[in-house]
Amino acid sequence: MVSNCPGQDSRKLRVSMHKCPNCSNEVEIFSDELRIKCRKCGEIVHREKVPSCIDWCASARQCLEEERWQELNKATGGSE
Repeated sequence: MVSNCPGQDSRKLRVSMHKCPNCSNEVEIFSDELRIKCRKCGEIVHREKVPSCIDWCASARQCLEEERWQELNKATGGSE
């Protein structure tokens, strides 16, 4: 196992766009965030799915080791 998760490096963050359920404004949610406040109306916008490191981290397979990564990836409906 890796002692320090390389996925915590902020240079590797990804962003996705989500619509505010209140005003339909597009908001950016980074891969390390679960929710964000809409700048237009103040509503809290949540991700559709709570992310785990296997969803966004390129180093997750290395950190978790193959067997555990396969198990978690299958449980979350991920792909190889």
